[in-house]
Amino acid sequence: MTVIRLDSNDNVGVVRNRVEAGANAGGVMAVDAIPAGHKIALAPMPKGAVVRKYAQVIGYAQDDIAEGAHVHTHNVEFRNTDETYAYGTNLRPMAAPATRDTFQGYKRENGSVGTRNYIAIVTSVNCSATAARMIADHFTAERLADFPNVDGVAAFVHGTGCGMAGDGDGFEALQRVMWGYAKHPNHAGVLMVGLGCEINQIDWLLDAYGLKQGPLFQTMNIQNVAGLRRTVEMGIEKVTAMLPLANEATRTECPASALKVALQCGGSDAWSGLTANPALGHACDLLVAQGGTGVLAETPEVYGAEHLLTERAADRATGDKLVGLIHWWEDYTKRNKGSMDNNPSPGNKAGGLTTILEKSLGAVAKGGTSPLVDVYKYAEDVRASGFTFMDSPGYDPASVTGQIAGGCQVVCFTTGRGSAFGSKPAPTIKIATNTDLAQRMEEDMDVDAGRILSENISAEAMGREIYEMILRVASGEESKSEAQGLGDYEFVPWQIGAVM
Repeated sequence: MTVIRLDSNDNVGVVRNRVEAGANAGGVMAVDAIPAGHKIALAPMPKGAVVRKYAQVIGYAQDDIAEGAHVHTHNVEFRNTDETYAYGTNLRPMAAPATRDTFQGYKRENGSVGTRNYIAIVTSVNCSATAARMIADHFTAERLADFPNVDGVAAFVHGTGCGMAGDGDGFEALQRVMWGYAKHPNHAGVLMVGLGCEINQIDWLLDAYGLKQGPLFQTMNIQNVAGLRRTVEMGIEKVTAMLPLANEATRTECPASALKVALQCGGSDAWSGLTANPALGHACDLLVAQGGTGVLAETPEVYGAEHLLTERAADRATGDKLVGLIHWWEDYTKRNKGSMDNNPSPGNKAGGLTTILEKSLGAVAKGGTSPLVDVYKYAEDVRASGFTFMDSPGYDPASVTGQIAGGCQVVCFTTGRGSAFGSKPAPTIKIATNTDLAQRMEEDMDVDAGRILSENISAEAMGREIYEMILRVASGEESKSEAQGLGDYEFVPWQIGAVM
């Protein structure tokens, strides 16, 4: 099969391998050379005509497009969506599985379950970032050798926390991130480090969320301790005291229903919506059937496909929350003199994605087919079980930071161009959309979903493989991004609002 036509109503197809001008491509003569993964016109399209893929609108013909022409950014234009939304018209509740799956996790005193056992150093402000890194760097593999149940000491530092309003969206989002990491089930112990005079006061966070200090939860700030050197020394002492307590945690059998999995993509290509994303969607359905939770995010990357999610909304209120986020993003990009179509990166376009509409239609496939049960603010605690959505930018580090703050203990990340991403304290599983990438970046990719095309494996079988890997990684198996040490620099809270 030279050309993949995803729906009989589509007027474009995807070429599996490069097609030269004049060659026969699935019964259509190519009038242009077309790279692998890019689109070919299956019928002539006059200027202004709708371009359809997945039986959905992905753009409009910028000029007359001949049958057999290369269909891409040079002849397709983007227009903002103007949807009339339907709610709950495509509900497919998951049937209860025959067996209840389990994994080996860390049961915490508050009832949550971890997949890793870190000690975290969380900063309130950029001014304490160096101190936090110095404290964490002290705890080398050699110094942790006597504590085999501790996965590491990780510093979560950022570039904000001051020069911002003391209330409003930006401040509240940062506080949710800090709270989410402070109570994350993958953390056995937490040390918060501040400067002392910043807008983002640690004491305000403790008061707002009822956090109490104890042997495994400590706070300090540089000004009270009287300097950087003393802060680092005291921080090392505090973490050293936590280590034997954290080491007492052991893995026990836990239900798959305790898992919250972040559904992410980055460096997408045209194969994302055909292989890795549908396969991850099936894995999400399997998890939801067990009573677990999948968390889709990246609001700009569902733009143009949000109507498919409102059709799966469990109720009107849930669907309206998602639509409200779409309208917020339209206004946000407009007032910053941008466009919702700014999202596809040069790499996305080189991989065959033409507009954000096309990218989004592939991206939402990560959410499977189960009902959308709730929609959350960025970094908000994800309380519902089932398929959920969290508001976030499409920028992967910021988005994943929010999902982890919301409670996700594992991240599944699909990529077609090849993304060097990993995360702490939640391990990242990398899923390649094509076999060429999986082989070329073998040390980075955990799963080759390209076998859906190269070996005719079904998306369902690939989804089962991903789901089983989620359980193994949750039980302690090291993902490839973990093996390479990724995750120390991927903590990026979303900065919303003015920097002052």
